[in-house]
Amino acid sequence: MSQTQGLTTDALVDEALALGEGLGRPLRYVQLNSFYNGSTGTIMRNLHRGLTERGVDSYIFWGRRHNTINDHEQCCASKAGYLSHGVKTRFFDRMGFYSKRDTARLLRRLDEIDPDVVHMHNIHGYYVNIEMLFDWLASHRCQVRWTLHDCWAFTGHCAHFTYVKCAQWKDHCAYFESCPQLHTYPNTYSKANCARNFEDKRRIFTSVPTERMTIVTPSIWLADLVGESFLSKYPVEVRHNTIDTSVFKPTLSDFRERYGIGDRFMVLGVASPWTERKGLSDFVRLAGELDSEKFAIVLIGLSDKQIKQFEKQLTALPKTESAYELAEAYSAADVFVHPGVEETFGMTVAEAQACGTPVVVAEGSACAEIAEPSAEITVPADMSTLKATIVKMARGGVAVLMPRTDSVAQLAAIYSAANVFFNPTVEDNYPTVNLEAEACGTPVVTYDTGGCAETITSHASTAVEGLDEGLRALLDLSTLKGASC
Repeated sequence: MSQTQGLTTDALVDEALALGEGLGRPLRYVQLNSFYNGSTGTIMRNLHRGLTERGVDSYIFWGRRHNTINDHEQCCASKAGYLSHGVKTRFFDRMGFYSKRDTARLLRRLDEIDPDVVHMHNIHGYYVNIEMLFDWLASHRCQVRWTLHDCWAFTGHCAHFTYVKCAQWKDHCAYFESCPQLHTYPNTYSKANCARNFEDKRRIFTSVPTERMTIVTPSIWLADLVGESFLSKYPVEVRHNTIDTSVFKPTLSDFRERYGIGDRFMVLGVASPWTERKGLSDFVRLAGELDSEKFAIVLIGLSDKQIKQFEKQLTALPKTESAYELAEAYSAADVFVHPGVEETFGMTVAEAQACGTPVVVAEGSACAEIAEPSAEITVPADMSTLKATIVKMARGGVAVLMPRTDSVAQLAAIYSAANVFFNPTVEDNYPTVNLEAEACGTPVVTYDTGGCAETITSHASTAVEGLDEGLRALLDLSTLKGASC
């Protein structure tokens, strides 16, 4: 797999213009996606608009949630078709192998257009027959671009697997053990077809010649996964998604007054739908751990049922289709938290940062990759240090790095100025720095290893067994003398 990096999807417009040079006519460019709206639909429409403005003969087709607009912007699936496709998938777990009538109609339209480029986005979602589509692509002259917004293309069933730590997709889904995610999208009762899906998708999706198909991913993280899959023979381009910075920018509003936030430290999360994979339980736990008089947890995108369930614990708000309202919320927040580990890009992270709000994201995720380092804080994927991170941000904590000093007077001054002295060493026989800190009146937090515990005598000092317990002790002690440690 060869991998090329680019900053934004704007590069795709330039690429299309380059392909069209010498044709003597406008380049014909077709995009296909499950939805007209939503995040992937917005990406498709933005590219369509950019291509059209530059003189490309651009077409978009989608499967659901919006009627046909004109002959260049068309819904390609019938309601009966996608409903039937969804029901059959629920019983037989063969998403992508139904909708033959709707797909035949789409392919006739493609024959009429005779595109130079077919750019697919999500081809799952109960609206197209993947075998018929790829048979057409393999036999046509067109260049194929396939933007992956998740991992469904190279698994036997699921769209994401990081949360459950499944690696079956690298070799053969459901070959040695059953799929652990049949209850997730696309939800199914069947346990019989995951392995068959994997084999069929591997055969179908690798049928287009390598010189005619390029995989596009919104992050290096997803590109690396593609490199470990059966799609690894295809070249990969990394094109970070773009946001509308004319909308997502620091925005003044009455958001805090409107929702009773006041001057509390506001922690914001945005998703739709909210699930465990999106980190819902992390926010609920955080709401229970933080002082509600000092902190406000605000979640946007909750269902009516979830709003009723959580409205007493946090500020629970429904999904909004207004980008301007989102910009107001981002701008009002003190920090935006994205606990998810399966996002392939993290549009909300980019939007929040564009509004001037610092973000907290999971280590090793695609969100950590795209966030601006100067306004980003990463925490372990299990969110074990999330509370400590939020509290530190609220208190304006900073790290001061100092060189070694041989001045005992200077050391004594530093010890005395601190709220608490933290000694994370695990092998000292008898660390004298603990004695020095206590002698200066500063409580000590140290690990209960080696001879560390023997060096503390103050009732305010404590020996802890691990980092999590240590962080809790630091937060408790930091209120005794001021705001440093």
